[in-house]
Order: sequence, then C-alpha cells, then structure tokens
Amino acid sequence: MASKDIVLQTCPPFMKSTSNGIFQGDGPLNFALPLAILQICLVLVVTRGLAVLLRPLRQPRVIAEIVGGIILGPSALGRNKSYMHAIFPPKSLTVLDTLANLGLIFFLFLAGLELDPKSLRRTGNKALGIAVAGISLPFALGIGSSFVLQETISKGVNGTSFLVFMGVALSITAFPVLARILAELKLLTTDVGRMAMSAAAVNDVAAWILLALAISLSGTDKSPLVSVWVFLCGCGFVVCAVLIAPPIFKWMAQRCHEGEPVEEIYICATLAAVLAAGFITDAIGIHAMFGAFVIGVLVPKDGPFAGALVEKLEDLVSGLFLPLYFVSSGLKTNIATIQGLQSWGLLALVIFTACFGKIFGTVMVSLLCKVPLREALALGFLMNSKGLVELIVLNIGKDRKVLNDQTFAIMVLMALFTTFITTPLVIAVYGPAKRARKADYKYRTIERKHPNTELRMLACYHSARNIPSMLNLLEASRGSDKRKGLCVYAMHLMELSERSSAILMVHKARKNGLPFWNNALKSSSDHVVVAFEAYRQLSHVSIRPMRAISSMGDMHEDICTTAERKGAAIIILPFHKHHRVDGSLETTRNDFRWVNRKVLEHAQCSVGILVDRGLGGATHVAASYVSCFITVLYFGGCDDREALAYGARMAEHPGIKLMVIRFIVEPESLGREIVMVNIDDDSSNKLGSADEEFLTGFKQKIVEDNTIIYEEKVVRNAADTIAVLRELNRCNLFLVGRKPEGDVALDLSRRRSECPELGPVGSLLTSPDFSTTASVLVVQQYNSGESPNFALQMEEDSPDKDSESS
Repeated sequence: MASKDIVLQTCPPFMKSTSNGIFQGDGPLNFALPLAILQICLVLVVTRGLAVLLRPLRQPRVIAEIVGGIILGPSALGRNKSYMHAIFPPKSLTVLDTLANLGLIFFLFLAGLELDPKSLRRTGNKALGIAVAGISLPFALGIGSSFVLQETISKGVNGTSFLVFMGVALSITAFPVLARILAELKLLTTDVGRMAMSAAAVNDVAAWILLALAISLSGTDKSPLVSVWVFLCGCGFVVCAVLIAPPIFKWMAQRCHEGEPVEEIYICATLAAVLAAGFITDAIGIHAMFGAFVIGVLVPKDGPFAGALVEKLEDLVSGLFLPLYFVSSGLKTNIATIQGLQSWGLLALVIFTACFGKIFGTVMVSLLCKVPLREALALGFLMNSKGLVELIVLNIGKDRKVLNDQTFAIMVLMALFTTFITTPLVIAVYGPAKRARKADYKYRTIERKHPNTELRMLACYHSARNIPSMLNLLEASRGSDKRKGLCVYAMHLMELSERSSAILMVHKARKNGLPFWNNALKSSSDHVVVAFEAYRQLSHVSIRPMRAISSMGDMHEDICTTAERKGAAIIILPFHKHHRVDGSLETTRNDFRWVNRKVLEHAQCSVGILVDRGLGGATHVAASYVSCFITVLYFGGCDDREALAYGARMAEHPGIKLMVIRFIVEPESLGREIVMVNIDDDSSNKLGSADEEFLTGFKQKIVEDNTIIYEEKVVRNAADTIAVLRELNRCNLFLVGRKPEGDVALDLSRRRSECPELGPVGSLLTSPDFSTTASVLVVQQYNSGESPNFALQMEEDSPDKDSESS
C-alpha cells in the first residue's frame, strides 16, 4: 500500500477543462482551458515584446522566441516556485505540449510547402558542393564531440542514437530563418543569397532524413530489429505518399482557378491528410511532424491552391502555436544545470565545433569553386544559422531520453548563439557598404547634352492596379526612332512581413535585372508579368520585370540601389493615393508615402512621382491609338527643366501633343503682391541664365513642330497663377517640377501643402479644391551639388501632421 501511495503522489492530478466561475468558488488556474489561455497570452506578450527590442539589432524573430521561452522557464522566472506552480504547473504541461506539437505539425506542413522539389533538381554543382560540405564536416565533428560528452556529462545514454543526434544538431541549417536573414540584409537577389538558399534547401532535406534515422535508432527497445522496422516502415510511408498523394493534389489544384476562392472542401481534405499522415508516422515510431512535412512537399506549388493553404494557416500557426513550442522548449531548458568549469568548457567546445565545421567547410568548398573570399565567408556565416529546426531536433532527443538536462541546455545555448551572431558577422564581412557598387555612370537625368542616347527608367508599382497607367506612361516615353531606345526595369514593391508566405515570395525572386517570366514556362498565374511581356513584344521596348522584397522601412534602399546598379536616369514611383470612381484620391497605405520621400532624399538619379487619375484609361492603349495631351508648367529651376526635357521626349510620340506654359511675373507687381525673397545675386543669375539657355534651345527645336505649343503667361501673384491653372484642366497629364524656383513659385509655396513630396504645384494640382481629371507627374532632377532651399524646409513636417493631412 505504501508503494501505491507513493505512485499516486507522483502523478499530476486530473484537470477539468472548464470552470464554473469564481462566483461558484472555482479558481480559473485550476482548470485546463483558462490556464492555457493565460499561458498563451503571457507567451505572446513576452515573445512579441522581445522581438520589438531586438529589431534594431536586425535579429530574426526566432531569437526573441527562443529567449522568451528560456525567460519563462526554470532558467529565469521559473526560479520562483510560486510562479511555476501557478502559471506552468506540471499538470498543465500535457495540454501545452499537445498544442505546441499540433502547431509544429502544421508548421512543418508549411515548411514542406515552401520547399520546391523542382528547385532541388535545378541546384547547381556549386551549391550542391557547398551543401554537402556544410553537412558532412559538422556532422563528423558532432560525432567527435559526442564522445567527449559521453565521457563527461552524458554517461549511460544510447550511444548510437546520441552520435547521430549530435551530428544532426551540428549540421543543420535553418531554411526559414536563413531566408528571413537574407531578406533583411538585402541579399535575396544576389549571387550569395541564391547560392545560400539552394544549399540550405539541400541541407534541409538531408537533415530531415538524418533526423528520421536518429529517431528510428532512439527506441527504448534493445532489439536492433525494431529500429530497422521503424526505418523501413518510414521509407514505405514516403513511397506510398509519393505514389498516392500527388495525383489527388494535382486534381484539386487544377480545379482551383486564379482569382476565384478555393473551395473549402479542398482545404479541409488537405488538412485532414496532414493530420492523417502525422498519425501514421507517429504510429510507425517516427515523429508526427514527418508525415506533415512529406504532405507539404507533395502539394503542387503553382496556382492559387498552395497560396490559399498558406493563407489559411500561417497566421494561426506562426503567430500563436509556434511561440508555444518555444516556451515548451524553454520549460525544459535550465541553464542552472551548466555549472562548473567543465560544463562551461563543454559549452565552448560545442559552440566552437558547430561554428568551425559549418564555416570552415563552407568557405573551403566555396573557395575551391572560385567564389571570392568575402562571399565565401558570408556563405559560411549564413549556413551557420540554426533556429526552430535545431530546437525540434533537440526536443525530440530530450523526449527520447537521448539528451539529458545539461546536454539539452548546452545545445539550446549553442543554437541561440550561432543564430544570433549570423547577422552581425554577415554585415561586417559582406554588408551593403562593402558590396561592390556600380562605377559612376554618365546619365542620371533626362536632361542631357546628347538627348538621343538610351533612356533607362526604373518604374515601380505596388499592385496590378498601377499597371495600365504605368504602361501608358512608358509608351509615351518611347521617343522617336532616332533615339537609341528605352530600357525599363519594372519593379514590383512587395512588403516582407513576418508571415510564412513571405518565404514563398522568396521562390519568385530572381537576380535583379533578369525577367522572372520564362517563355518556356508560360503561366497565367502572373498576369502582371504577362502584361509586361505582351507590351515588350508589341512596342519593342526593352522591359525587365523584377521584385523588391523588403520591409517598408528599408524598401527605399532596394529602389535606390537597383536604380544605381542598372544605370537608371529616372525612377518612377506611384503616389500613395489611388483614384476613386468619384474622382477623389483615396489613401492606399501611408507607408508608401514614406518610401517615396526616402527615395526622393537618397536617390542618385532623377525621381518622378505619378499621381494617377486613369492615365490613358483602365487598359494599356496600343501605340497606333495613343492620343494624349500633356501640359508642362514651367516656373524655373532644375526640376522644371527636367520636367520639360521629359515632356519634349514624350512629344516625339506621334499620338501626343505637348503644351508648355511658362509663368513670368509682371514687373509692376514686384514688391507688391509678390514679396521678394533675399537670394544671392550670383545664384539668381546662374539660375536665370541656365533657364534662358535651356528654353532658347528648346524653342529652336520646336520651330517647325506643330504638335508642341509654347506660351508665356504673365501673372501678378499666386491667385493669378491658380486662375491660369484652372483654365488648363482639360489635358491628360501635367508635368511639373517638384521644387520650382523663381518669384512666382515662391509665392505659391506659402500656401499650406498637404503633400510636401509633391512640391507646391503638384500639391495644388492634386488637392480636392482643384477640379481636374488629369494625372500629374512630379519630377525631381538629380543634382549632386544641391543646396537646401525652401522646398526642403517644407519637408520638416512631423509624421503626426502628415498622417492627419492624408
């Protein structure tokens, strides 16, 4: 009886799911559901708070979640026994682990969705060699270090399975974490990024195979035949899944059409298949996550089906369930077990072994493949990143009694350290400042001494809504046959979020400047690329689509860097407001406004912001049907000269008529309506002479051109200027300078401007008070020797004021 009593005391008491409420005398923390809700809320607050704190260090969110799990566990807050018994009592851990593993199953399904088997087959020999070196050397060193651990802190464990677990733990590269780091460092579309992603994908598959082997060897039964049966049954499951699942999923994907919602029955059937596969692999003796991963790999990646699955799962899994898995790991991690010089020495040994094996092996093979030293070092540091996959391996080893508490804590700290140092080391070796930049190129503006040279443009867009007007603007920019032509880089601005689908975008990214649409692989799924390809074939304009995948705070860096690398003379940006049916402008996302303003500040070429009011209609107009009337408003200054140079190029198109209106202040009004501003005489004379020289050359060229109208309007004050503008509202497009100069422009600038990035004239033309259906293109000319003036001072508005005005 005594022994029975002892057994009963060691078992956690049974927990009911829900309580009757505090008024009935029930404590919520004594019931499974309210306790689980409190645990989830606490986990989210801690992990999200740490993510915010670590964001300036450019660390992936997985670091915050691992650290949050350790803080909530016995290593930190768990030292308070009252806290542990109240928030994480032993009787609640079964529910917590079940929820965490359920989330893990669906996360591995999403990881399988992100892994494209076709890309593995296309992996080059260089990436394959790097992957093999990044696995084999650390695996061998992991086996070597396991002998040291077995002689010290891991005595009595299953030798064979411990060797394999240590080898796998040291040789893993976390594919999702690596993709996030590459995106944050703007390396996704570089040679280093593509090579690292290809090698990590191969590494990922090899790691899962080795982990399956380790699990099959870690059974408690002493008979080696059990491990053999587990491994063979696992292979049989994979073969059956490969034969049965793809035709079914392909049939489902074919019945899901672009632009239409995916039927719920297909989503439910797929999720049920994921759970069924998890049940089968768990019954075999391999972890349930393997079945989910295999199903994810077999789902077709093309079409809306995979995207719909990700959309349904990603927020719930990555936002809610995965942090629970990190906390579940943190509750098993007790750093206090690492005591004494021997334990800390073993931690240093494991960290050194893990880093040396990955970095040295990757760098050596990269150098043999003639990769430059800095790129080879960057690859080595990138391949050394760990993360969630590492924790999965360690948790399975802990559950299978292969890793004891002290070894588990050492391995968790190793994973945390190696992932934490990845970003700083890559920045130090291969940061943006150290990357080779394009040599100084000649044409950074549209205004140039030799106007017949090729014009290179970087045209940016947010969504398909921007495409028709953008194509019509490009059509108008072609110029005459005398010119060497127009080269356009069309960049889709895509936000990199914390969601899993951001990794799916990575698979669509290609090296900047190369089309991501292939004639041999035609697909109707990307109608944007098809539209650009159709325009290229019809107009014979060189157009190259690309994607910029980055956070909103860093998106301007992608735009400016790409423009410089491609030698663009002008960047065209869409305005942050779009045209509504009633004629008003509605804000899409205010974040894009800050992107535009940062590009204006940092761009090394001219910049244009297009305020679209349906330029050329809702569809692209063929060249033979183009009929457009463009008005250039000229006050003076380099930006106005750039706008007029652009307008003159557009006027060469046979379907375009151009009107140039030059505003001149009435001499009698000086000192009365228009208040003179003290300007240095030399700068004023230089400005006036540059404008006069430019206009004289422009007038000489248009003497016999009846498609261009040049007029001069004499005005006394801002009111006269506005009255003239209201008479010109029947055109299709206004071309204006962002920072017009001269007395008339100074008078206009005193009006309150809601959008300083458009300048005084652009803000006036886009204000609700100004009735027009014309689109507006506001141009800023690149000027390396530019000095601050009144327009720049207008930009010192606070973000709060700007957000209110928009």
